[in-house]
Amino acid sequence: MINTVLFDVDGVLLSEEHYFDASALTVWEMLISSNYLALAPEQFKTEYTEAEINHIRGNVFQNDQVLKFMKSRGLNANWDMIYLSFGHQLIHLLSQIKEDEAANITQWLTKPINYETLRDIGTVLSQYQVELNFSLFVDEFSQSDATKQELFEYLNTLSREKLGVETSIFQKGELWSICEHVSQEWYVGDENVLASTGRPSVQTGKKGFLANETTLAPAQEIAALFQHLSSSGITIGIGTGRPDLETIQPFKHLNWLKYFDENRIITADEVSMAEQELTEPKSLSKPHPFTYIMGLKGKETSVLDCLNAHLPIQNGEEVLVVGDSLADLLAARQLGCQFAAVLTGLSGKDARQDFEKHEADYILDSVLDITTIL
Repeated sequence: MINTVLFDVDGVLLSEEHYFDASALTVWEMLISSNYLALAPEQFKTEYTEAEINHIRGNVFQNDQVLKFMKSRGLNANWDMIYLSFGHQLIHLLSQIKEDEAANITQWLTKPINYETLRDIGTVLSQYQVELNFSLFVDEFSQSDATKQELFEYLNTLSREKLGVETSIFQKGELWSICEHVSQEWYVGDENVLASTGRPSVQTGKKGFLANETTLAPAQEIAALFQHLSSSGITIGIGTGRPDLETIQPFKHLNWLKYFDENRIITADEVSMAEQELTEPKSLSKPHPFTYIMGLKGKETSVLDCLNAHLPIQNGEEVLVVGDSLADLLAARQLGCQFAAVLTGLSGKDARQDFEKHEADYILDSVLDITTIL
């Protein structure tokens, strides 16, 4: 009998579409804006029409085939997807000038890439006729079996193969942090970026998508689901890759927060703080089960106790994780609990085949269908 249900947010309760829009705009800005590589600063704007956003996203993510590929490899965080997309395009751009700029490329790629480095690279690229090519991503990464964070390491491999540069810089470091910050500017807007990141905007003028959240079922029906679970004695919690601001604020706006013990709402902020406590760098984001372990145990539980939890947990059949991605499924498997896949994420009903292949316990058309399995 299930007595605890832990929900992912994006693709389960709230639409991911604006996150993917912000992700595409981030990659685009870092390539063309004068703040970064400056390939086409005259084309950069802080406000785009819906049609322009759709066009940019269709180009950057190749009509979402790039996003679907990364999700199929177990990558779940938008910031990681942005970093991989930008890092790959950076290597492609440098490959077009390697004959003349070998010394510069070696210098750039053998130390952490910061804002100054990006602008230096942009200055040199402006002297050549270089072209972007987003269609290469799936073809080149398909040559590797890398999954999850191993995909970062494959950027180092591509650097060696395409540029002749041995490097280990492509990991979760300074460039990843720049990608994260630009993404937050787009998603939360000028009003919230300082609270979200602890840093002011590099580029002001962005309104953000935060006020335009879209629910994946009628908001009142989702609220009724939470009420039903709670009144049935079932503990509910959240395990999301969203930061705290982007989780709590929409839940308040939708009047969902009252159904949850906030001690069991685990966001990317808790994961990030936990990673900072580690003696050796390690990703604790999904598919690592940390998010759901803390959701099960509560925020008052120490990071060490969460990491030392015996897996699979006892009575795992009493816990249900509800998610839309392979990363959620893999985390649930490590936890030893049941997993309900919902077909409202990026791939929609096309994800059924992957979930059947990985033997999800339940496959549902909507989060509301949970009531049919409890």
